[in-house]
Amino acid sequence: MGVRATIDAWREQGADRLDAIRFHYMDALEKRAAGHEGEVRRVLDEKLAVLLDTYAADLKKAKARKAGKSTSPAAPARETLGSLVEHMTGHSAASFPELAALDTFRNIWSKLRSENQLRQALDHLPTNAGPLNSSALVHRSIVLMRELSPGYLQQFLSYADALSWMEQMNDTVALAAKDAARPVSAKRARKK
Repeated sequence: MGVRATIDAWREQGADRLDAIRFHYMDALEKRAAGHEGEVRRVLDEKLAVLLDTYAADLKKAKARKAGKSTSPAAPARETLGSLVEHMTGHSAASFPELAALDTFRNIWSKLRSENQLRQALDHLPTNAGPLNSSALVHRSIVLMRELSPGYLQQFLSYADALSWMEQMNDTVALAAKDAARPVSAKRARKK
């Protein structure tokens, strides 16, 4: 039986739930190996064969435990945890009511976070900065916002925090995509 057929058969049998992350890795590795030839394909196939053998052994152990052949104390704990996970995934987040006190704590946390950000921003005033220095201008605008409209300042800081978080996330994704694309193009360049 081929590698793809084995993976598909395990998926149909529900064996992919034994270790979903490892199973997904094997599936992705098989798809990637199918797109290569030569030495790269051989290396990927060897790695995939080892993963498949290990997964098959783990499947046998799990079936033996399920059949009651194993007397290890970890088997009942895993079954209990597994049933809890199945129960939790069966319920959506909307089925649990939201606590009324949660809004109060969110507001308190938001205010504390804004005050902390404001304190950090005001501590970094550059010395001997000119009148058009961007840091000095930001410092002055924050001080004015704090005096004139503290509510707006809080909203502004949470908006700026969200934008900063999104920028960091975007940079991380772009860097990972760039790193992932680089070895493939280098291998193709060497191949030609």
